[in-house]
Amino acid sequence: RSGGGYPGTFADAARAADALREHAARFNLDAGNVVAVGHSAGGHLALWLAARPKLPADSPLRSPDPLPIARVVSLGGLPDLEATANSPDNGCSTDVVDRLVGDRPEPYRDTSVPRLLPLGVRQDLVNGREDRIIPFRFANDYAARAEGAGDHVELHTVPRTGHVELVAPETAAWAQAKRIVLEALGR
Repeated sequence: RSGGGYPGTFADAARAADALREHAARFNLDAGNVVAVGHSAGGHLALWLAARPKLPADSPLRSPDPLPIARVVSLGGLPDLEATANSPDNGCSTDVVDRLVGDRPEPYRDTSVPRLLPLGVRQDLVNGREDRIIPFRFANDYAARAEGAGDHVELHTVPRTGHVELVAPETAAWAQAKRIVLEALGR
């Protein structure tokens, strides 16, 4: 779809995930054991991909057979778009979230992961304790909500770490994040 925002960003992520199943044989992929990994907004999309089977029946983002996600690793992700939009202290600004979810009634019902809990998928949240872009409380609050709904969520706190260090090669934070990703992949 043209442009980002709603529904394009979500539809593009869904099509990309579903393409893994279509091309699994060609690239020797195990489409039955997909680990979704993302940083920042990509961390939100990784969680959202796991939530796709829970989308409301009337959502334009719903598809009949979404690729199942076996596990999610969110690196400094935005687990709750609604909480982010209601927190002016986030480093993304509330305008960015508004543009992502669209100007429509109930914009979070098919875009914000907590509205779709429980996911039924193991979730690893890797977050820097001193993250000023995505404040640590977002991960902590989401983990509590997801666990309260019955999901298995592990919050990996990286001390003395901000947002970018989680994916910056040669940092201690990246070494920890990489270890968690490789473990999730069974390596």
